[in-house]
Amino acid sequence: MSASGLAVFDKTLQITNIWLDDLMEDHGPDRQLAWRMLSAVLHTLRDRLPADLAAHLSAQLPLLIRGTYYDQYDPSKQPSRIRSLDAFLEQVNEELSSARPVDVNEAVRSVFRVLSHFLDPDEARKVREGLPEEIRELWPDPAKLH
Repeated sequence: MSASGLAVFDKTLQITNIWLDDLMEDHGPDRQLAWRMLSAVLHTLRDRLPADLAAHLSAQLPLLIRGTYYDQYDPSKQPSRIRSLDAFLEQVNEELSSARPVDVNEAVRSVFRVLSHFLDPDEARKVREGLPEEIRELWPDPAKLH
């Protein structure tokens, strides 16, 4: 019997926990921090991408993670003017301001690695290629992780 009574909820919770476990391997056993890092990077990424590419990315995300991805989404502000790595990291850091201190560069790198690992390689590559070069350097090539 499923824990929630709905298989779709059980599956998305299981997949989300796998993603969080993967992030915790890099940043320690703090599930709350892993969730905050995932959310902060996804929000910043979503806001940097053109709306159609952001929607394609969302379709690849597990249901629960897709919910946080769209939390506080305002398509009229998309894409943001973030062009540099410093501006990208600053936005992620701002979203993580109430969490325990973390190396923002490493947080972004870890989330990008998780995306490369779990998303369809072609879709991950499209999103990665939609970013400026210096941000893209933090994102491992999806083809090399599959």
